[in-house]
Amino acid sequence: MRFDSSIRLFDSARRLMPGGVSSPVRAISPHPFYTARADGPYLWDCDGNRFIDYCLAYGPMILGHRHPAIRDAVADQMDRGWLYGTPSELEVNLAGRISGHYPSMERLRFVSSGTEATMAAIRVARGSSGKDMIIKIEGGFHGAHDSVLAKAGSGATTLGIPDSQGVPADAVRNTLQVPYNDPAALEEVMEQFCGQIACLIMEPVLGNIGPVLPEKGYLQEVRRLTEKNDILLIFDEVITGFRLSLGGAQELFGIKPDLTTLGKIIGGGFPIGVFGGRADLMDRVAPGGAIYQAGTFNGSPASLAAGLATLDVMEKENTLHKLNRMGAEMRSALKEIVEDLGLDYSVVGIASMFKIFFGPEPHDYAQALKCDRAGYLQLFRRMLNSGVFLTPSQYETDFISAAHTQDVIETTLEAFRSCLKS
Repeated sequence: MRFDSSIRLFDSARRLMPGGVSSPVRAISPHPFYTARADGPYLWDCDGNRFIDYCLAYGPMILGHRHPAIRDAVADQMDRGWLYGTPSELEVNLAGRISGHYPSMERLRFVSSGTEATMAAIRVARGSSGKDMIIKIEGGFHGAHDSVLAKAGSGATTLGIPDSQGVPADAVRNTLQVPYNDPAALEEVMEQFCGQIACLIMEPVLGNIGPVLPEKGYLQEVRRLTEKNDILLIFDEVITGFRLSLGGAQELFGIKPDLTTLGKIIGGGFPIGVFGGRADLMDRVAPGGAIYQAGTFNGSPASLAAGLATLDVMEKENTLHKLNRMGAEMRSALKEIVEDLGLDYSVVGIASMFKIFFGPEPHDYAQALKCDRAGYLQLFRRMLNSGVFLTPSQYETDFISAAHTQDVIETTLEAFRSCLKS
C-alpha cells in the first residue's frame, strides 16, 4: 500500500498540532493514515486504501459506519435544529429507554463525553458522602481529568501520584489504586482508610488494557466489600454499556452499582456521555441539590437522535445476540490459528470484544505490561498492510460491528494467519 497523501498530511499536522494528532493513541508510528470516508465495516484513507475496521472509533460504531437508520435520524433532526440550549422531548425519551435497560440508573443526566460523565459521577459520590478519597483500579481508564490521572505508588495501599505533568500532587493525593481481580488488596485499602473513601470507580471489564476479564466471583466480592464499608460503587460502562448486553456488564454479571457512566455506543457515533444512579444520590445534583454540573452541549439533540436510532435497531434486530455469537466464533478461530502456529500468545475477549495478547492471558494491569508490545506493533503494521485495521496498541480492545459479515471475518482470519506466520 502507498501512503503518500497520509505522509504529506502528517508532516503538515506535526507543525500545527501536538504530535500531529488530536488524541495520543492516533499517533501511529511512523505515521497514521488519514481517513477520507467510511461505510459498513470499512474505512478508506486519502490514498484510496481500504481497511476492514476493528477499531470502530474505539467502540461506538457497533452498527458499523454510516448506518442508514442513524444517518436518517440525524438528518431529520438537523432539519429541526441541532442545538437548542433548552430541554427537548428527545432527552426524556432516551433517558426513559436507558433507565429501562439500566434499573440502577433511577435518575440520569446527559453530558458530552465519557470523561465528563466519570468526572461528574465522582463528584456526586464525594458530594453525597462528604468524603474525599476515591479508589480506582490499576490500568482502568476513566478519562483525562486530574483525579483519575494517577499511577500507583510503591504499594497497593499508598496514595496516588500524578501520571501526567500538569496534574498537581494534591489532585491525586486522595486517589488510591488497587490491582484488578484482587479483592484482598481492595479490602486492605478499605480497612487502612476506613471512613475516608467516597467511592470505588472501575471498569467491570478492563477495556483500555485489553480486554482483561473479571475472575469468577470478583465483581460480586467488590459489591459486597463496598456495601460493607459504606463506599459507593461506580461502574464505568463507557465501553461495556450496550455491548456486553443491552443492560451492560451490570446486567450480564448481576451487579447493581450505585452510580453508572455510559458513552460511546449510546451516542451512535456522536459525542455523548451519561451519568446516573440511585435517585437519592442524583437528586443532590443541581438544580435540585448542591452538587454542580452543567454544560452547553448536555443533551445535544443530534447525539440523542443518533442514540435513539441505535437503540431502535439493536432492540428490533436482536443485534447483540448475533454479535456475541460472531465474537465467540472469531476468538475460537484465532485461538486455533495461534495454536496451529505454535505461538505462546493468548486470545482474550467477551461478547464482541477481542484481543491477541503477545504473552499469557493477563488478569491485571501488571501482568498485561509483561506482554510483547513491540511484537504486537509488528503484527499491527502487517495487518494494516493486508487491509485490516486493528487498534494500534497492545493495550486497546478490538471490536466487531453488526456490519462485519461472515465473508469479512473470513478475510480477516486469513490475514491473521498469514501475518502471524510471518
